[in-house]
Amino acid sequence: MKIISYNVNGIRAALKKGLIDWLKAADADVVCFQETKAQPEQIDDAIFEELGFKFCYWFSAEKKGYSSVGIISKIKPKHVEYGTGIDYMDKEGRNLRVDFEDISIMSLYLPSGTNDDRLQYKFTYMDDFKTYIEDLKLRLPNLVICGDYNICHEAIDIHDPVRLKTVSGFLPEEREWLSKFLDESGFVDSFRKLNKDVVQYSWWSYRANARQNNKGWRLDYLLVAEEIEDKISRSVILPEAKHSDHCPVLLVLK
Repeated sequence: MKIISYNVNGIRAALKKGLIDWLKAADADVVCFQETKAQPEQIDDAIFEELGFKFCYWFSAEKKGYSSVGIISKIKPKHVEYGTGIDYMDKEGRNLRVDFEDISIMSLYLPSGTNDDRLQYKFTYMDDFKTYIEDLKLRLPNLVICGDYNICHEAIDIHDPVRLKTVSGFLPEEREWLSKFLDESGFVDSFRKLNKDVVQYSWWSYRANARQNNKGWRLDYLLVAEEIEDKISRSVILPEAKHSDHCPVLLVLK
């Protein structure tokens, strides 16, 4: 199974930049989108169906043009879960999950800490999300959580770890949470498992030619439950795709 996760920073804008042609060439089985910034009625499923993605699901924020996630699949899931059932999370449209016979795949868009209020919101979200996932794994152990975590885990994951250590996305508390999520909740960072010393990023600011100068952050992860860690055969970042300020990440499971 080939899985792609992509924060498109507005799916309608990404479509105008050639997203469909790229998806056709990428030939994934399941694609998880984050930050679609659209309501379901604003997205034409037919353009994805023509590529073989017959099953399209969208979970949007109550606020129009904000946040929101989606999953398109060539394989019919046996169940689709919109949100987490936690009210304040679901109002922002940040979690969507599809369950197949042997695997469950979630598209996640974790909040960013753009100011003090949102940073506290992010920490609350992270704590509640960890509890939710640990309970979910009791029922669905073969879980893959794809998405934009808005956290760089280690110094290797950010272009300037010294100067940016006080910026949300690389705060010690955020990094510690991700370490605990991996260790205590039982997940593997698939990219780092196969690419221990590779310096690559998945997000670049639109400012100061950051992408051209490769001053980036690795914010997008394909976390795989330890129960199916042995199924990981490939996990890569795809920086040649330029429909967003993020780039896609790809996972292949045996």
